[in-house]
Amino acid sequence: MKSTQSKLTAWLGMPLAFLAVTILQSCGGNDGNNKNNAVSDDVASAVYVPPGEHDELYSFLSGGFNGQVSVYGLPSGRLLKVIPVFSQFPENGYGYNEETKPMLMTSHGFVPWDDLHHPKLSRADGMADGRWLFVNGNNTPRVARIDLRTFETVEIMEIPNSAGNHCSPYPTNNGEYVLAGTRFSVPLDLEKGGMGDASLDEYKDKFRGSISFIKVDKENGDMDLDFQILVPGFDYDLANGGKGPSNDWVFFTTYNTEKAGTLKELGASQNDKDYLAAINWKLAAKYAAEGKAHEMPANYYHNKLDHGTHQAKSTLKKKVRYLLPEECPGMMYLIPAPKSPHGIDVDPTGEYMVVNGKLASSLPVFSFSKMQKAIENKDFDGEVNGIPVFKYEAVLHGEVKEPGLGPLHTEFDNKGNGYSTMFVSSEVVKWSLKDLQVKDRLPVYYSPGHLVIPGGDTREPYGKYLVVMNKITKDRYLPTGPELVHSAQLIDISGDKMRMLLDFPTLAEPHYAQAIPADKVAPNSVKFHKLDENRHPDAVKSEKDVSVTRQGKTVKINMTSIRSHFAPDNIEGIQVGDTVIFHVTNLEQDWDVPHGFAVMGANNAETLIMPGATQSLRWVPKQAGVYPFYCTDFCSALHQEMQGYVRVSPRGANVPIKFSTGERKHPPSTASVN
Repeated sequence: MKSTQSKLTAWLGMPLAFLAVTILQSCGGNDGNNKNNAVSDDVASAVYVPPGEHDELYSFLSGGFNGQVSVYGLPSGRLLKVIPVFSQFPENGYGYNEETKPMLMTSHGFVPWDDLHHPKLSRADGMADGRWLFVNGNNTPRVARIDLRTFETVEIMEIPNSAGNHCSPYPTNNGEYVLAGTRFSVPLDLEKGGMGDASLDEYKDKFRGSISFIKVDKENGDMDLDFQILVPGFDYDLANGGKGPSNDWVFFTTYNTEKAGTLKELGASQNDKDYLAAINWKLAAKYAAEGKAHEMPANYYHNKLDHGTHQAKSTLKKKVRYLLPEECPGMMYLIPAPKSPHGIDVDPTGEYMVVNGKLASSLPVFSFSKMQKAIENKDFDGEVNGIPVFKYEAVLHGEVKEPGLGPLHTEFDNKGNGYSTMFVSSEVVKWSLKDLQVKDRLPVYYSPGHLVIPGGDTREPYGKYLVVMNKITKDRYLPTGPELVHSAQLIDISGDKMRMLLDFPTLAEPHYAQAIPADKVAPNSVKFHKLDENRHPDAVKSEKDVSVTRQGKTVKINMTSIRSHFAPDNIEGIQVGDTVIFHVTNLEQDWDVPHGFAVMGANNAETLIMPGATQSLRWVPKQAGVYPFYCTDFCSALHQEMQGYVRVSPRGANVPIKFSTGERKHPPSTASVN
């Protein structure tokens, strides 16, 4: 095995361009029109959703470097929505309007972007419950929660003592916690809090990682950072929780157990094996509750959107509790695993843990019951930072031999099979948990990363479809310049043999996905906001109550929108350099009648106001003139007529505040102009 791994490692070290050509040529040649290799002739009916009918499933694909989540219907592959999370979104003003700007606050300031990798659905009794979707921010460590009633980001929590929040966010089976692990270990200052200053030569001695335990309120989903475990200074890649007998455990793949601080492609591939970290999360919570946790200063933001006011609020948190594994016996163990592992996946029974070693020639399957027996018998092979290391054979169930090249991720159907992506050999491989034999292979196009089976990480997988997310789309679609879109391919796994049904382009770079039957989500969907429940402090619920007021250099315009006009639509008395805040309330009480608002010269974005809601846009005019504003979302036959004007006079001009929609009003100014 070691010899095979050495050969594979040497091959993977070839120049990337040569390797890419080799892969692509081995996966169907360079003829992009040769469809017979991948797609059967009768699949159109299998993915066709007639006009007016709904898809069977919602699928949520991470956007990677676009910081968003894309929602696709399955089996059609239709893009239904883009949900902005960590990135500003001009389409609806997220991160630009005054209500949502606080969502993007961090201890580093306003950060309007992140690298979103892993969506995870909330759970109850080991099954996705369709209430919330949790996602991670990999770059500036954050975890966000999306409310699946509104498909809006409603909460973002920054993660202290972490860097590269990749190993995140993984829910426990009854929604008690969401867990997040650091990717890059960093030096931590336990006395002053946060990152310490250390020489890069001191990596092995002073750098540590962290596993964050985020408590989730069962009723409203609100998150709270309960405590952290400070772990050895490896890199923590992916995680997955147990189920059934392993319900109290969560497992994390690690790489760079060498603790190399430079040129990690070489330095982090020296050891014959890395580790799978096994943490008893219930015991960890017990230790924290019983006073085993230490406390240290911290500095991190917790941002929440209020459904009643439609406004986000930022709170700065100043402390965090932490546990040390060496002080908490039985809480954490290490399992030797193939070097540079990526995915860790637990089968529906909770007995088997599959580790996908990127450089491995086999796919090891570990046994939870054997792990428990090894704990009882103290079948260890040393320790790291006081954490026991199991003997490999003591916890191994067996290995899938020659599964393919470059295994990355595995999910499961409801018939006792695992499905693994092979990045290098560009295929999905089906194998049996019973005898660990390969049962089928299907080429995909090309270099797959993750795959998802609806419910494939729960105790009862849906078992009908598989979606594989590919990193390379050379020759799949019409050329669109040097930047290629990524692709997702829908595969039918209901029979003995896998069958390709569809491929469709995706936004940015999906790293993982979740999918759920539509009937778990759609019945709870909010169609519009009830106007009488709008508690925004600047909401206007009737045109007769609109107002324009000045306080120094700030002018507040509390206005309304309805098909097909704004009130007011004529405004005067604004001066160059004023800060003008338009608070726009959408008076509609009908589904699918949002109104947009944009003003000429605004250097942020427009904002999109849902029926019954209020959104606010800040504008600072730089020049005198008459500026039009208008509705940006086509709302009626007279949409073009839905517009108005703001007159901006020179600084110090003696022009009083005036506003009207038809009849003109002259309210007194509330303060003098500075």
